[in-house]
Amino acid sequence: MDVATRRELARDALAGYVNGPAAATEATARAMAAVDGALAVVLVEGVSDQIAVETLALRRGRDLDAEGVVVVPMGGAHAVARFLAWFGPRGMDVRLAGLVDVAEEEFVRRGLSDAGIGSPATRAELALLGFYVCVEDLEDELLHAVGASNVEALFDSQGDLGSFHTLQRQPAWRDRDVHAQMRRFLGSGSRRKLRYARLLVEAVDLDDVPEALDAVLAHI
Repeated sequence: MDVATRRELARDALAGYVNGPAAATEATARAMAAVDGALAVVLVEGVSDQIAVETLALRRGRDLDAEGVVVVPMGGAHAVARFLAWFGPRGMDVRLAGLVDVAEEEFVRRGLSDAGIGSPATRAELALLGFYVCVEDLEDELLHAVGASNVEALFDSQGDLGSFHTLQRQPAWRDRDVHAQMRRFLGSGSRRKLRYARLLVEAVDLDDVPEALDAVLAHI
């Protein structure tokens, strides 16, 4: 595949989303500008999670804009307390839901308590409040759900298979399992991670969507 075609595919995958060095802050600012009048807010850690939620909504036949639902990338779970205060009962008091990686679960528990939303002690109690935990993270769950052979076919369709094979031959990665190699490959560039957030959700069978991703959308 020639370079021009690969660039066109990348542009298509990122259509409608900010990308580049300032993507995190720009995406948060854009989402925050859309929350006036919102009925519900879905808090996610980053832009790739936002893309995944919004892509699944389209596949499920939902129009989040028409429903008054805004997906807000926070720029990291460390900021969750601030966002919960803004949108919780002491702030805008909108319906809330969220996705969190397992490593940041405790940030969300504390934030919910501090914002007066609840004091969940278990994941089941977190889920009752609309917050769902990805193990290890959403990207990891999507890779498992799509399956290694299908992910490789996806890499091939985007002109990335050769680059992935190059990574597999690197001394630091050639003895690792293919799932770890794929995670590293997706994480080796910010634009790549964003592109594949959309592509993986488009590729996953709707019966195999990661539970946390499906649940957060269903909650709102």
